Amino acid sequence: MNPSHHFVSEYARFAKEGRTYPLGTFAPLPRPQIAPDAPKVLIFSPHPDDEVIVGGLALRLLREAKWNVINVAVTQGSRKERQTERLRELKNCCDCIGFGLVQTAPNGLEKVNVKTRERDSAHWAQSVKAIAGILLKHSPRAVFFPHNLDWNSSHVGTHFLVMDALKVLPSGFACYTVETEFWGQNPSPNLMVELSVEQVADLIIALTFHIGEVRRNPYHLSLPAWMMDNVRRGAELVGGQGGAAPDYTFATLYRLRKWCDGKLADVYAGGRYLSCAEKPESLFA
Repeated sequence: MNPSHHFVSEYARFAKEGRTYPLGTFAPLPRPQIAPDAPKVLIFSPHPDDEVIVGGLALRLLREAKWNVINVAVTQGSRKERQTERLRELKNCCDCIGFGLVQTAPNGLEKVNVKTRERDSAHWAQSVKAIAGILLKHSPRAVFFPHNLDWNSSHVGTHFLVMDALKVLPSGFACYTVETEFWGQNPSPNLMVELSVEQVADLIIALTFHIGEVRRNPYHLSLPAWMMDNVRRGAELVGGQGGAAPDYTFATLYRLRKWCDGKLADVYAGGRYLSCAEKPESLFA
């Protein structure tokens, strides 16, 4: 009897069973009381759904540190006929998980990609101005946005959009930067954040409110497997080649740095693990 057969068949069974679970029908999850002067976190999401896919650390900051987490909808997708519906789905998702929501424009920004940055400077400058205005208004302690090799054109475009916005802000502006990954793996993450079963399950529940997207491609069901693989990768990329893997089941990988004096700076040497037993705000001390 091959015990691995049972192991794999159970994975396959749950993946199929998950397709029968309801989508977007859940009550809002408990949200802590947030003080008016609580530190803010801005998640610059290239598309509606990215806010929870990469939002493990943000969720922990909301619940454990009681920081004010706000999702910034950089775009509302490329299909104009779906933009209104995607905004409605996004609002429902953010209401469920407890994130605030800011729009960049009535239908989101358009043409957020490197090609626009290189060939349409006027359009790009207007988008940079919109992002810079949001940064100045909220003065966040930390900003989340994709790393520069995150494959999808809007993800890569959002990276450069946020970076260009930071560069036009006053020299005294400072915040921590948390670069995320999803479509393309970050070759140099320096932070692995452990997530509990409850946290991963809640992220999946929130993700189901993006009904049109997960019906097209039920990627919410592969989120646990992706986070398990992050532990494998993070053990080497964050912990060091040949290092022992921490006893985590689920984790998300990030690159944490700080924007100050008009440039990015490292906040620690090497890599760092953040377990469920540690305070997430300790990363930003």
